[in-house]
Formats: sequence, C-alpha cells, structure tokens
Amino acid sequence: MKQDERFFIAQIGKTVGLQGDLKIHFHTDFPEQFKKNQTYHSDRGMLEILSINHGRGLIKFKGYETPELAKKLTNTKIYATKEQTLENCKLEKGEHFWFEIIGLDVMENGVRLGKVEEIQRILDTDYLLIVTDNELTQSGSAKTFLIPYIPQFVVNVDKENGAVITQNAKDILDAS
Repeated sequence: MKQDERFFIAQIGKTVGLQGDLKIHFHTDFPEQFKKNQTYHSDRGMLEILSINHGRGLIKFKGYETPELAKKLTNTKIYATKEQTLENCKLEKGEHFWFEIIGLDVMENGVRLGKVEEIQRILDTDYLLIVTDNELTQSGSAKTFLIPYIPQFVVNVDKENGAVITQNAKDILDAS
C-alpha cells in the first residue's frame, strides 16, 4: 500500500439553512470519526470541520460559513489517510479494515485459492473479490470469484501470515 493512499469516506451534499451547513453522506462504517476541528483531505483541498451534527447528518467547514461559500463544496469528496483511519476508528476484536485484507492470500485446507483483489459491499454484506490462483485457472476454474465475508465462508483473517482462511469457498469457485 502506498504511504499517502487515501480512502473515500464521505461526500458533501447540498446546503441546508443560512449558516453554511451542508448535508453529509457517509461512505464509512465509522461516521463517529468526524469531529469538530478534525481536518480531512478533499478533492478541493484540506477541510477543517467547524461543527458536525451526526443526528441530522449536517456538517460545517471552517472558511465556508455562509450558504454562498458552502455551495462551493457541494459534491466534494472527503478522504482519510491510513494513519487517520487507524487513529480515529477503533475496531472490536476480530474486526479488520478493508486495507488490511486486500492483498492477502485466500487459503482453504492448505490450498491457495487466490488473492483478495478488492472488497465490494452489496446491500449489507461485504464480498471479497478473489483473483483465482493461476494453477486453478489453468485447470478450468474462473479467473475471479466472490466470497461473502460471513462466518459460513471466512473462518479467520491471519494478518501475521498474510492469509484469509476460508471454508466452503472452494465450492463457490467450482460453481463460478
């Protein structure tokens, strides 16, 4: 992973009211990371949060306190760095950030099925997009397949050994 890689975490919507408040649309599992005085990267430069109302989904940025100025931020995308994410987002035991899983090998019963290329969220479930191991594709398996990130398929994420341990994922690959 690149040192300065940024993750898309929110998008700014339309202005609300007369004080420069904007609607915020979260694209993160950690909306609580948005706090007063936090600074984030955006596609319009650095933005410092002046106030945030999580209940109403409203945010205001320093230097954009009027509706006219705030309108300039409509559709702006907000990004966090890996360092910000690790600092501001607390995980429960057994939880992992997507960037910790992408790139890991997928192993089942000692056989390498492939590598996690990306993670896709479909409705409320995350799916690991796996690029199938060359040996398996040469014997007729699909080049890519999806594994739902649920206990029925994902047994463990072993970051130390760089692997996602699965069960029943080979059946999905065979059916792909």
